[in-house]
Amino acid sequence: MRTTRTSAGGNRTGLSSGERRTRAQRATDTTKPKWRKILYERQPFPDNYVDQRFLEELRKNIHARKYQYWAVVFEASVVVQQLCSVCVFGVIWWYMDQGLLAPHWLFGSGLALSLIGYILFDLLDGGKGRRRSGRTRWADLKSTLVFITFTYGFSPVLKTLTESVSTDTVYAMSVFMLLGHLIFFDYGANAAIVSSTLSLNMAIFASVCLASRLPRSLHAFIMVTFAIQMFALWPMLQKKLKACTPRCYVAVTLLFALAALGGLLSISGVGATLFALLLVAISCLCPFYLIRLQLFKENIHGPWDEAEIKEDLSRFLS
Repeated sequence: MRTTRTSAGGNRTGLSSGERRTRAQRATDTTKPKWRKILYERQPFPDNYVDQRFLEELRKNIHARKYQYWAVVFEASVVVQQLCSVCVFGVIWWYMDQGLLAPHWLFGSGLALSLIGYILFDLLDGGKGRRRSGRTRWADLKSTLVFITFTYGFSPVLKTLTESVSTDTVYAMSVFMLLGHLIFFDYGANAAIVSSTLSLNMAIFASVCLASRLPRSLHAFIMVTFAIQMFALWPMLQKKLKACTPRCYVAVTLLFALAALGGLLSISGVGATLFALLLVAISCLCPFYLIRLQLFKENIHGPWDEAEIKEDLSRFLS
């Protein structure tokens, strides 16, 4: 009975030992300073300390984009068109090299198509670009005549430019230059690797190398002129069609792809088959896998991210 009285007297509050420890811990927590995410005051915590609220601000995929399949296919058509441009250029060069295509016919048809494209571009643009740049049609005509004159005058030099270089080396350089043209081409992506100037220069360099292996200087002149039309003027019309008339752009892309496949098929059936598989993979399979892989995307954001200054600070720079 005495032991029972002592126990009862020792636990007069009626609390168990676990409850007493919990109360003591709470009292300690109230006296302990709370950690704050600041740097301008000294706190009794180590530099790498974080509290339990650290992961409460965790966010996943807050900047993730939701893609639509046909929208991605539409954007992939830019890559398809550029691949077809390189294919058409290669096919035309092969026909010229084999003597199956008359240079005068290529020059006349190229000028006619360029004139049609120039008129179509002007109609789609509505004269906005011309008013911004201040250029007139007479200035465009003079630029065209100067280019044709100088290219024709330097065509003998272009024909003999790579005489001291072996044919295999010329072909290898042309392939690498065309691959570089495809890599650095402006497909509409905001990336550091994009360089329209470098892409065009690599394509022209490849055309000069290939033109130097043609039979006559006239062939070289027309080949370089055709390269300018294919790699400089044609992409400009593509972008304008894509921005103004998407349906016509899709139709032109399909017709252009069929023309490239038809020309390649006349040279090599295996090459045409592989090229067709490449176009299908880029235009259909790659968009599908892009959308499919978005399900496994895990970008995490939280208080560990670098601070971003969203205020306009341009007034301090002037």
